[in-house]
Amino acid sequence: MKVTPRAEGFGACIEDIDLTRPLADDTLAAVKAAWARHSVLWFPDQPLDLDQLEAFTLQLGPFGVDPFIQPMPGRPNVLELRREPDERATNFGAGWHSDWSFQPEPPAGTILHAEVIPPVGGDTLYADCHRAYEALSDAMKAMLAPLRAVHSARQAYGPSGVFAKETEARTMQIIVSEEAEQTVAHPLVVTHPVSGRKALFCSPVYTVGIEGMTRPEGMAILRFLFEHIVQDQFVYRHHWARHMLTLWDNRSTLHFADGGYDGHLRVMHRTTVAGDRPQA
Repeated sequence: MKVTPRAEGFGACIEDIDLTRPLADDTLAAVKAAWARHSVLWFPDQPLDLDQLEAFTLQLGPFGVDPFIQPMPGRPNVLELRREPDERATNFGAGWHSDWSFQPEPPAGTILHAEVIPPVGGDTLYADCHRAYEALSDAMKAMLAPLRAVHSARQAYGPSGVFAKETEARTMQIIVSEEAEQTVAHPLVVTHPVSGRKALFCSPVYTVGIEGMTRPEGMAILRFLFEHIVQDQFVYRHHWARHMLTLWDNRSTLHFADGGYDGHLRVMHRTTVAGDRPQA
């Protein structure tokens, strides 16, 4: 197995590995170690079918729970992220977020496997929440340390959310629900359960306030953090290729699905790996 990290250490390419078969214990341990260290891993040239994609996911942990999106028929743990050439709806995932951070136990990781890649656009951007935290002043770190952020799916999937207001047709079946109005609080600064590094844990899509603060107070802090995290120095732009598999850590990154491929088909298959309750 060959690991080639990016210069900043955020993101790494993994080669000389075959994900179509169960990994040996030492290889799996090396993949998990690289995942904790680099946050985003990509594996070129992995022509997995859905059975193999599910099997690889389960080597990393149990499936996570994916709400508000209809899964593939007969595949309750696989989402097909499909956008047809004639679609005009905004591409799915076009907002900085950590997957399902509004859950009491958000997914540790997300896996995305590329089936059909358009000739232009369709990049995924990743932001390093470890380095974003480490770049803060000691005074800011001290202020943030005891704070708990409030997460909710309401801005996206609630009855008054973005998807409820859509007027353009969408191939993916989005489920708008009152359940999206629920909230959960997590530490604003979390400690990674494997590496022990601290990271900022908030996003403009799913973080709606800070416990114990008025909305203007909480949003003043959050807006600063939202802008801070996605500065160019912390962001990696990922270019896809057919049969590439990418695994990222939702505990230490935000991601954003870029568009720019109107008129072209794009098909990706996605699974999530269950996680634990975030800890400060």
